[in-house]
Amino acid sequence: MTCPRIIAHRCGGALAPENSLVGLEIAARLGCHGVEFDAMLSADGVPVLIHDETLERTTDGHGRVDTASFEVLRGLDVGIRHHRAFAGERVPTLEAALATCARLGLWANVEIKPAGARDEATGAEVARAAAGFRDVLLSSFSVGALRAAAGAVPALPRALLLEQLVPNWEGLLEEMGVSSIHVAHQALDADTLAILRSAQIRVAAYTVNTRARAEQLFSEGIAAVFTDRPDLWLADEM
Repeated sequence: MTCPRIIAHRCGGALAPENSLVGLEIAARLGCHGVEFDAMLSADGVPVLIHDETLERTTDGHGRVDTASFEVLRGLDVGIRHHRAFAGERVPTLEAALATCARLGLWANVEIKPAGARDEATGAEVARAAAGFRDVLLSSFSVGALRAAAGAVPALPRALLLEQLVPNWEGLLEEMGVSSIHVAHQALDADTLAILRSAQIRVAAYTVNTRARAEQLFSEGIAAVFTDRPDLWLADEM
């Protein structure tokens, strides 16, 4: 599967608890072909799905992810903060999320999210966990994490995440052998898009929550958008 044009942000976007297995199920029911989610290490080195370095916003737990064991993390509720209808949804492992994607036929972008300066360890462990799955792309803001992922599993495609283009962006892409670049859509003005088109690099934009902005970006050569509102697109357009 090639990268889909519409990618549900943090599993199911705004329609489900972020970074949850139920979010993947909802994305698939909507007709999504692609999803994105975040992977971070527990204190004992297990890659789990979570975005923040702390637990309070998205779970019923407290404290830091990188000081909590997997045994603790897997017992936390990631549904109740979104809506009581999702109460009981647990923190999933990266392996479980990728197995769910494989079952549902979903392409997956795994964002490597190091916590506690564990960039290299997180990149390597996430890559190893993803190695047995197809249709997976690894991305990160962390150059160290991407380098470690490349060292652990060179065959997995990778993307560099940027809030905006930095002066050495072309050198970074070449050095790390990444296949695409993901940029905040607010930073993608006409001049920046022209530069990226001339470089012939595959570009995805985050986080685009209106069809009008997405269609504008597609008309200017963007390959894909990450969105919290995958429901704004019909199934046959995804």
